[in-house]
Amino acid sequence: MKRMLNTLYIFTQGVSLHKEGEAILVKCEGETHSKIPFINLQSIVCFGNVWMSPTLAGACLMHGITISYLTVYGRFVARVQGPVSGNVLLRRKQYRVSDTPEQAVHIARSIVTAKILNSRTLLQRTLRDHESKIDKESMERVVAFLKNNAAKSLSENDMDVLRGIEGDSARLYFSVFDQTIVTQKDDFKFSGRNRRPPLDRVNALLSFVYTLLYHDMRGALEANGLDPAVGFLHRERPGRMSLALDLMEEFRSPIADRLVLSLINLRQLCAKDFSISKSGAVQLEEKARKELVAEYQNRKQESVMHPFLKEEMHIGLVFQVQAQLLARYLRGDLDGYPAYVWR
Repeated sequence: MKRMLNTLYIFTQGVSLHKEGEAILVKCEGETHSKIPFINLQSIVCFGNVWMSPTLAGACLMHGITISYLTVYGRFVARVQGPVSGNVLLRRKQYRVSDTPEQAVHIARSIVTAKILNSRTLLQRTLRDHESKIDKESMERVVAFLKNNAAKSLSENDMDVLRGIEGDSARLYFSVFDQTIVTQKDDFKFSGRNRRPPLDRVNALLSFVYTLLYHDMRGALEANGLDPAVGFLHRERPGRMSLALDLMEEFRSPIADRLVLSLINLRQLCAKDFSISKSGAVQLEEKARKELVAEYQNRKQESVMHPFLKEEMHIGLVFQVQAQLLARYLRGDLDGYPAYVWR
């Protein structure tokens, strides 16, 4: 039996959350809005001014439901969780592998190769679907470079060189990313990745969806007994969940970037859905944030064939499966970590 664990996102400011029996009671302006059973949830994400009763918080942690707090604009603030699941031996093995570059590179190599191949697939789909609207020659040139870089990363044993290949591939990918935007070109111009804060609408969308993806990756790793702070590709820094960032790399193009492009190209979001502060920071309006999260959740409900397990499952469950496969590799049950490659 498989249980599709889900996430409750709370956007509306001033909402209060309470415990009623074995369920979460959502109230807005004193009126009951909805009731969600604990059994349907894996995590709760609160944006901005959301109040939760201590009784509910304690019950959530007892039921294994993690609670994350973000600013109203999606910046991660804190995360509360109950007892960590998983075997201490698994985490000890994770730490040893992370501290041994000769071992860590095997996992990092798989992740980087998958990321490059997935980026290439997104660009290839643009070539196939919008050939007449893009600079075909420059796009094909980047696709060829990415294919070459994927082959290089697959056989690279030096971690610093591998990181260099990953960085070069990301630069190439984003150098033509503007061409994947085929509608609303004037309102959604992209000249390169920027963040903290994002300075254009495309980067604002990318950063927001990456935050949602990061949250899901962290939850999947913790649910499978892994320490999300200790990675293999990303270097460790205080406050950074390096392993969550590692696992994210496989899903940036097929999940996050693809969703952002759909929202723009299908005109589900437009220029009026954003605000620009005096400092130049671009932010999503509340209504647009809600719509984006709804679309993100819908995307997680879509079914895909897992390339390694050869089994159809929801995209949201793939996050859990990848964390499980990583844990199995660290335990010695698999010969290698099979990163997710988008077909």
